[in-house]
Amino acid sequence: MNKQLVEFLIKAKQATYAGKGAETSSSREKSHDLIYKDGEYMYYDTYLGTGKFAGEEALWIKGNPYWSMNYIGRVTGENFSGDFLKEALLRVPEDRPFRGPKDYSNGDYSYHCEVDGEFDWFQGKEIISLNGIEIYECFFHGGLVE
Repeated sequence: MNKQLVEFLIKAKQATYAGKGAETSSSREKSHDLIYKDGEYMYYDTYLGTGKFAGEEALWIKGNPYWSMNYIGRVTGENFSGDFLKEALLRVPEDRPFRGPKDYSNGDYSYHCEVDGEFDWFQGKEIISLNGIEIYECFFHGGLVE
């Protein structure tokens, strides 16, 4: 992984969904779309739905698609907090720039993320629990594109 690329990806994630960034025009009917650009890099996150959702994050370098991650998730219990999810996603680690950290807690909420693979080819799952009861799950996978 290129350090500059990873730094951009983390900055983009923190400036868009996780950072409550402004949405841009929908690319499809009722989609939520967020874009972040810096120099030769562009990041695009687009998703459908909220309580049950599916989406894709992608990264372009000099106008060419380079990396992509698909995700699908759902709220499975009561008292889900989108703010807590965003709080966890703001802590995306440099060594695993996919979703959030391996573990994060705040009050009664806990976030856990498992990843198999590396930046070029990976899959994973994140869960949120409230008082030890799972209330949210999201599966993701992705890697380099040519």
